[in-house]
Amino acid sequence: MVQSFYKNHYSISGHLIRLMEEAEAVCEGRFRKFDLQAEFQQIKLLKQFQDHQITDFHLHGSTGYGYGDVGREALESIFAGFFGGEAALVRSQIVSGTHALALGLFGNLRSGQEMVSAIGRPYDTLQKVIGLHGEKGSLIDSGVTYREVDLTPEGHIDREALRKSLSPETGLVLFQRSKGYQWRPSTTIEELTMAMQTVKDVDPNIICMVDNCYCEMIETQEPGEVGADLVAGSLIKNPGGGLARCGGYLAGKKECISAAARRLTAPGLGQDIGASLEFNRTAYQGLFQAPLIVAQAVKGAELASEYFSRLGYEVLPKPNAPRVDIVQAICLNHAGKLISFCQGIQKACPLDSMFVPEPAMLPGYDHPVIMAGGTFIQGSSIELSADGPVREPYIAYMQGGLSLAQIKLGILLAAQEISKLP
Repeated sequence: MVQSFYKNHYSISGHLIRLMEEAEAVCEGRFRKFDLQAEFQQIKLLKQFQDHQITDFHLHGSTGYGYGDVGREALESIFAGFFGGEAALVRSQIVSGTHALALGLFGNLRSGQEMVSAIGRPYDTLQKVIGLHGEKGSLIDSGVTYREVDLTPEGHIDREALRKSLSPETGLVLFQRSKGYQWRPSTTIEELTMAMQTVKDVDPNIICMVDNCYCEMIETQEPGEVGADLVAGSLIKNPGGGLARCGGYLAGKKECISAAARRLTAPGLGQDIGASLEFNRTAYQGLFQAPLIVAQAVKGAELASEYFSRLGYEVLPKPNAPRVDIVQAICLNHAGKLISFCQGIQKACPLDSMFVPEPAMLPGYDHPVIMAGGTFIQGSSIELSADGPVREPYIAYMQGGLSLAQIKLGILLAAQEISKLP
């Protein structure tokens, strides 16, 4: 029945539909492990809610200064417990994952200290925060020095090179788990644990900070549970569950969170201020349903990997490979195919499906970027979306999806649009 609907209403070719049936049959057994992971995460979260005795009262927000906002405080305690930290900062005033990272970096680094990136060049927008292009107000502009440690040829953290890069001036080492706009494996908890231990063996006072965007609830443990001092992410990605309308989080050691909070508000105010308004309810509910939504997104990524590999494209992760994040990279080797891929994803969206995305220069990026996503929350990447910089080798990065059915349609439409090219 659904196959006829694809053909009659979306004009998808029979060949592409049959290929999808084959890919889906192969993936069916793999989906079981994602369901088991979601079950574990759901019960882990439920215990946090119960331990903190959450009631309807906590779901209501505060106004003005936000003094005594018990809902905000309990939400931050849940985030701290779930992500393995002593404390957390979870606020609607954190506008993005990059902002959350910037709060952690500026709060915990001082002029004369050094920041080391353990994964080579970090994500495009964070490069501006660091100041790699001479940005005013950046870390480098504020007197922080910066060093990168290249990944191994296989795309893993080079622990020996990392160890040698550390110096008495090193104040913080950044680990970015998801691949960003790179063609490399995302960093597993196991690899992250060993790399952070390498840092701590040299100097236990060096802060290990983890960019956890796109990676929450994929593996059994979170970075704070294996030694990270500070973890940051966005609520319009995994932990918002498709319901949180904005916001970001940091979780980790109390002193690291306090330092970040002083940057968000002001010295002397820190975490004790900040109205939650109508933020609490969707943040709580989104977090609670996040394991289910993340599982849908991961299943969709696995299906896309299997499907596009069958179409002859190189994909990362490969089919049935371990998964660390919700991102599926597909190397298209053609600018037109990258654009067509994103235009196909746009057609599968519940909002703005009639629009045709085109590449454009965006704040924080050095190349034109094409972005597809007709999402209920603007810019949400736990909802089905796809993007990529228009530069060689023209890689599409697909992520998110509130339901596997929608992701499946997006994959088919992306393939259909690509097939129209000569």
